[in-house]
Amino acid sequence: MNILLIEDEPKVAAFIKKGLEEQLNSVTLAYDGNTGSKLALESDFDLVIMDVVLPEINGFDLCKQIRKFKKELPILMLSALGTVSDKVKGLENGADDYLTKPFHFDELLARIRALDRRRSNVLPDTIYQVADLQMDCYRKTVTRAGKDIQLTVKEFTLLEVLMFNKNRVLSRVYIAESVWGINFNRGTNLIDVYINYLRSKVDKGYSKPLIQTVIGMGYVLKA
Repeated sequence: MNILLIEDEPKVAAFIKKGLEEQLNSVTLAYDGNTGSKLALESDFDLVIMDVVLPEINGFDLCKQIRKFKKELPILMLSALGTVSDKVKGLENGADDYLTKPFHFDELLARIRALDRRRSNVLPDTIYQVADLQMDCYRKTVTRAGKDIQLTVKEFTLLEVLMFNKNRVLSRVYIAESVWGINFNRGTNLIDVYINYLRSKVDKGYSKPLIQTVIGMGYVLKA
């Protein structure tokens, strides 16, 4: 993979770069948000790994900048900020995954592989339809009854998993592994938070709710 690493701590950056290159990846380094933004927008990468606390532009704002122009570029955030609200903020600003420092390098590799699998598994011309809800994976659009629904990157991924598995009850563990990658902290309420975000955009104002809770089991998108 061709990876852009944006990390301002030289020792951490060197450690990650060395480990990724040993796995036959190509790694470009940036030590601040401005340089990272320029590289991400002007060059082609398969993945961006970025710290949250960066000089000049922080990771949250940098992620938002990249998402404006490259909606499908996978972004993995690394941060010592590990609260649920920090993770939600990172994912809401466009990150595909959020890994808390310190971490084991094997976990970083597993997260990278999970992001690469998710990107490869969806055909670009796939269109999902559940009742009057439609998702176009190529155009990255979602409509219900012909009305556009604006979703964040992570909301889109969560809805994609629900639509692909329509009428099937999905456990929180399955959703965590499919949307956020392996070793997700299942003690948090992040999944429930994002389900509520989706409900407010997909079901609110419609007579028939599509996203349903199955008590003790998980969630289902039901036609």
